[in-house]
Amino acid sequence: MDVELIREYRFEAAHRLPHVPAGHKCARLHGHSFKIELTVAGPVDEATGWLIDFGVLDEHVQPLLDRLDHHYLNEIPGLENPTSELLARWLWHEIAPRIPQLVAVTIFETCDARCVYRGA
Repeated sequence: MDVELIREYRFEAAHRLPHVPAGHKCARLHGHSFKIELTVAGPVDEATGWLIDFGVLDEHVQPLLDRLDHHYLNEIPGLENPTSELLARWLWHEIAPRIPQLVAVTIFETCDARCVYRGA
């Protein structure tokens, strides 16, 4: 049996986008209540009855959240231009080596705007 699991995480952070056109509102310092969804997929282990223990995901994600939560994203190496797209890719590259079942990282920067990254 194959399944897809999604685990949500949240953090607060400030950023600005340095490469937007002059006068764009996102060039100014501002913050978001970010939501992350990590999607993992694969076969359910017959012995445990699950694909992966959510606690394993939490162990790998919490150190990243500690680096992001209530920080200025532009100061984090690799996030100098912290768009949702680049943040999703950054998270993928941080998580995928540890969680091979990862199939997507979704970043919500607002309640109705999100980016889905599926690796590469």
